[in-house]
Amino acid sequence: MLILLTTGHALLVVAFTIRILLRDDLSPPARLAWFIVINFVPYLGSSTYFLFGEVEIGHRASNKRKKIVADLRLLAGDVPGDPETGYGLIEAAYSPAFKYAASINGLHPVPDNHAELMATPDETVDRMVQDIDCATKHVHMLTYIWLDDRTGTRIAEALMRASGRGVTCRALADGLGSRKFVASPLWKRMADAGVHTGVSLSLSNPLRTILTSRLDMRNHRKITVIDGRITYCGSRNAADPEFRVKPEYAPWIDIMLRFEGPVVAQNQLLFINDWTAATGEKFDKLPSGDTERKGGFPALVVGDGPTMRRGATPQLFSSLISCARSEITISTPYFVPDATLLESLCAAAHRGIRVTLIFPARNDSWVVAAASRSYYRRLLEAGCVIYEFEGGLLHAKTFTMDGKISVIGSTNLDLRSFDLNYENNIILQDETVTDAVRARQEEYISSAEPVGLPHVLAWSPQRRIWNNIVATVGPIL
Repeated sequence: MLILLTTGHALLVVAFTIRILLRDDLSPPARLAWFIVINFVPYLGSSTYFLFGEVEIGHRASNKRKKIVADLRLLAGDVPGDPETGYGLIEAAYSPAFKYAASINGLHPVPDNHAELMATPDETVDRMVQDIDCATKHVHMLTYIWLDDRTGTRIAEALMRASGRGVTCRALADGLGSRKFVASPLWKRMADAGVHTGVSLSLSNPLRTILTSRLDMRNHRKITVIDGRITYCGSRNAADPEFRVKPEYAPWIDIMLRFEGPVVAQNQLLFINDWTAATGEKFDKLPSGDTERKGGFPALVVGDGPTMRRGATPQLFSSLISCARSEITISTPYFVPDATLLESLCAAAHRGIRVTLIFPARNDSWVVAAASRSYYRRLLEAGCVIYEFEGGLLHAKTFTMDGKISVIGSTNLDLRSFDLNYENNIILQDETVTDAVRARQEEYISSAEPVGLPHVLAWSPQRRIWNNIVATVGPIL
């Protein structure tokens, strides 16, 4: 029996070690993390690698996505953005970062955009419902989590009202994040009322998903487009701040911006990409609307995901950070950076940029909480300033720079967002909008406690060991 166990152990370790060594896409830390897990717990480690080790949505699904992207290129003429003139809108200091952002999806900066920062959670829902009630052509909505609570129900009912008066409504929800909602009576009522419904990365056949992909590879985007004229972008799902799925961490603190202008069409293209992948519906032209309002700021949409270029998101943020001239302020609920992003933040602080990071004091993921804090000492010694937010779970993903540049969207600064999730963001250059987002960040700081280097150095050896163990296997979590 002992010989069988020893032989089985050796075969598993050798087989999975060879597979890991054959993968050129793995970073050295991720490769090392898998080696550690598979050698220490070979049976559990091998099973975990089989389920979660490969960043692949499956051969068929990957080819389908590539074909959709190719087909959507035919609609590119309907999407604003001129590579010849777009970068003249951007200050020279920040142009390299915008050029990198454009390389991800082929979308370029567009002028004449306008944005409003929603003041409260209630205002966000009120304005969204009001816009849906005023829609005359179409409403497109994609969200990761949709609940049948007050917020989710109000949005669903607004879509049903719009559909009832002849507006084409399409609602897309993630198969895992909204798994209960897409099986709920309210979802069926929406379909019965004429709302076109779809499930992104469906779990209807979990065995096939396990064999060909990963259960935890998700569509984390939050996109609402109304009449091709208005789009909402930010961190909020179709759920109340009380977030009854995890009420012990409530309220969830989110941020949303309401945009008008040519950037709406870029967000529309991202939605159509996901809608076609989920439902198979094809479009001869991009649903558009009137975006003639002039005099706004330049912006562009950035969409990332497991079928896009690897490392695109951390490289984007690193490109932005390298352009900073005075300050960078970031809020994110989940902070597990790769080496590229971590080194960029430290380098910025070392060259005199004021780097402020705001994280939640209580995180709904104990794994992320431990891994995040393993980086505190390094960041603090470089000169970064760290705050831990005490007023609930800070779920807002914000990035502001030099009082001029903002990034708003769904991306967390963790490896899951970088490698596994489909995400969407809008990057913009505007002092007024950035001042508003920066003021919101200051509100977060006013409800936070600073974390100083003496505090971190006073952590017990046991706590530091635990944080570093979790961070060591962080690349595979």
